[in-house]
Amino acid sequence: KRPFKKTLYRGYELEKLLELKMDQLVKLMKSKQRRRFAHGISSKYDRFIKKLKKAVKETPYGEKPKPVKTHLRNCIIVPEMCGSVAEVYGGKYWNSVEIRADMIGNYLGEFSMTYKPIRHGKVGVGATRSSKFTS
Repeated sequence: KRPFKKTLYRGYELEKLLELKMDQLVKLMKSKQRRRFAHGISSKYDRFIKKLKKAVKETPYGEKPKPVKTHLRNCIIVPEMCGSVAEVYGGKYWNSVEIRADMIGNYLGEFSMTYKPIRHGKVGVGATRSSKFTS
C-alpha cells in the first residue's frame, strides 16, 4: 500500500503556501505570473477569490462547495482558491473546474477547453457513393 503523497508547489506544502505573504508567493511563481502580479492585479480577481472563499465557508463538512461562475480565464490560481469549485466560461458552456493544490500558478483557462475535440473516421451521410450501403 502506497503512503498518501503530499502535494508540493516548488518544495512548499499547501499549509506553508497559505501562510506566505503574497509577494513571497509571487517570487515562487514562473516569470509570466511574476510579471502579471508586478503590473498589478485588478479588483475583479479579488472579488472572485472572495466569492470562492464564501462558497467554501458555507458548505457543510464533507461536501463539495457550490461552484462560482466566472469569465476570468486569465486568473492565476493562488493557494487561497484550493478546495473550491469554479465554473469557467469556455465561449459556449460553463466548464466545472475543481481547484486543487497541483494547479497553483496556472491559469483557470488551462483547465476549461474552448472547443470540443473532433473525432475523425466517421463519414457523413451522402459523403461518398458507398456511404448509402453502410448500416
